[in-house]
Amino acid sequence: MSHPRTRLDDVMYQPVRFSIAAALAAAAELEFSTVRDVVEISDSLLSQHAARLEEAGYLRVRKGHVGKRPRTWLSLTTEGRAAFKEHVDALRAIVEAAPA
Repeated sequence: MSHPRTRLDDVMYQPVRFSIAAALAAAAELEFSTVRDVVEISDSLLSQHAARLEEAGYLRVRKGHVGKRPRTWLSLTTEGRAAFKEHVDALRAIVEAAPA
């Protein structure tokens, strides 16, 4: 039997990426600025971590316009949702495995 920590996802493990995934797990899609404000990070930090999540196949980026203003929307992919759930389940298992 292996410790539940072995199920932690290396991409989700980073706190900012985990926070981004948590925000996105609660919605089908969120605007970039909404995620930035919820996670309380800068545009550049969100861009960096979103790129890492996208590289891993966990995040989808959609660009468009609202009127004449450009907008960016972020959403978790099916794989991203599964990875987030597995990571959260592993964290719960770690807590539950601790001696009382």
